[in-house]
Amino acid sequence: MATDTISTPQPASQKIFASQWSSRYRGSKTSTPAALSLIPSDPISHALISAFEREYTHLTVVSAKTRALLGYVSIPNLQRLLDSGAVSPDDEISAAMTRFRRKGAKYTVITMATPLEDLEAFFSGEGSGEPQSFAVVTDEKRRFVLGVATVEDLEEFVKRRPA
Repeated sequence: MATDTISTPQPASQKIFASQWSSRYRGSKTSTPAALSLIPSDPISHALISAFEREYTHLTVVSAKTRALLGYVSIPNLQRLLDSGAVSPDDEISAAMTRFRRKGAKYTVITMATPLEDLEAFFSGEGSGEPQSFAVVTDEKRRFVLGVATVEDLEEFVKRRPA
């Protein structure tokens, strides 16, 4: 759920991220339930049923042939599209998915070994400048999707840990 753990010296002019919950992490690493990935040709109804059964808010979309990560589906956004009539339950998920930009984009690699402080920094936008609401958890080489972590997952973890 967070970025690589490689540390590099910070220039004096750069602000260092201060975790609001670090006392509760106590060295914990990212962990997520098993990933559920769809392929672009899956029907939207399948995505909704799968997400609701598992209480997931985001599902990853992978290539049917290579299993490469193509993008994701936000279930709240998918519900808005259905409510507005922009898509129907029988449409393919490709009609509603958000595709990842491959060219020119720098991705933060989030793995199961990522410290929660780094995940919190990722969600707050430290480094990228843009806050994120979820993270795709992969292996170190980004070949396999292992799970999805959300800001709410991190907040729930903190609530369960004594101060």
